[in-house]
Amino acid sequence: MPPIVKLDEVDWDEIDVAFACLPHGASQESIAAISAKVETIIDLSADFRLKSPELYETTYGRSHDYQDLLSGAVYGLTEYAREELEGAKLIACPGCYPTCSLLAILPALDAEMINPKTIIIDAKSGVTGAGRKAKTALIYSEVADGAHPYSIGAHRHAPEIDQFIHYISGQTESLVRFTPHLIPMNRGMIATCYVDLADGISIADLRAAYVARYNNEPFITVLAEGQMPHTRYVRGSNNVHIGVFADREEGKAIIVSVIDNLMKGSAGQAIQNYNITQGWDETLGLKIDAIFP
Repeated sequence: MPPIVKLDEVDWDEIDVAFACLPHGASQESIAAISAKVETIIDLSADFRLKSPELYETTYGRSHDYQDLLSGAVYGLTEYAREELEGAKLIACPGCYPTCSLLAILPALDAEMINPKTIIIDAKSGVTGAGRKAKTALIYSEVADGAHPYSIGAHRHAPEIDQFIHYISGQTESLVRFTPHLIPMNRGMIATCYVDLADGISIADLRAAYVARYNNEPFITVLAEGQMPHTRYVRGSNNVHIGVFADREEGKAIIVSVIDNLMKGSAGQAIQNYNITQGWDETLGLKIDAIFP
């Protein structure tokens, strides 16, 4: 294992690719310092996800000081960014909630099968989604035997979800209704998305669109009709399970997606993006079965 050294002590002549895993704010400064020294930077922070520096400042409470880098960053939602990832200099890996949520709704948006203005996302994460912070609310005895929403109407991942919805749908004024919850498990994430179907679209049409879009994706499985997604079946893997269901009201549907927030929602997707930048099989190092039980 190489020794841990300070950023300014690294021998950059020996490094082609750097993974940045720092908090927002600190990441942009470090990336700016090494940008000219490496071929590719894969950032797991939020610093280069939002294309608008004004929106970044509103969302994260500090300015974005490297807008030249921001403008060239590729948003690395792998299944929707492969061509851009090839040869990319700076890749902004999506947040865990946006990854889980966007993979659930993008096939329907892309096929114009749902109304982009009326999407509701109810999402739940294991406690590792908050990182390793010394906060009372994240202590085991505080988390166990309970569940609660947080950042209601103000979670910083909502603008990130909006941004990609706008990109896919062209409806730049739409805002997703997104509420996250903390649940008493270590890892895992589930997004339950409530959508309004476009005129003439049936549940069978919707499910067929998901099967067609994700049929050849190595990590995404569209479950059979009636089969429920469950976080235990993706835990510890880079896999995504998606279920498409009819709501009890005609013209509405429920789409459910589950991921491991530490894998597909973070490190796994970063490695998947890395593999693509190198021209390798994107599944390299990621063919991992779920940890069950």
